[in-house]
Amino acid sequence: MTAPRNPPLKSVQTPPTGPRIAEPAPTASGSGAPKGVTEGVPIAVLPDQQTGDGRYPIAWLTITAPRGAVPTVTSVCECGRNRFAAGQRKALALITDHADHRTRCPLRTDQEGIAA
Repeated sequence: MTAPRNPPLKSVQTPPTGPRIAEPAPTASGSGAPKGVTEGVPIAVLPDQQTGDGRYPIAWLTITAPRGAVPTVTSVCECGRNRFAAGQRKALALITDHADHRTRCPLRTDQEGIAA
């Protein structure tokens, strides 16, 4: 039994002795920094500059009702309220309760004029 022969290579690989790939020329400042950095182009992601109208969400109502499955409802509020209901009757009751809570929530009601 003899060992399999290696097929001959298509070409012989010799190290190049001629010119090499050109490297970037130094910038006007003499540093090797990329052009965008030297010109002051922001590279990092900046925060969103959009200004809102001062409103932000306080309460969330999440309803999941897939076809043929049990509906579920979650009511969460920044004041600490966190309720969950499963089943059609309980889900409808929690939706009504969430709407009622929006009128009673201490974070949404105006605290001026209330006796301490």
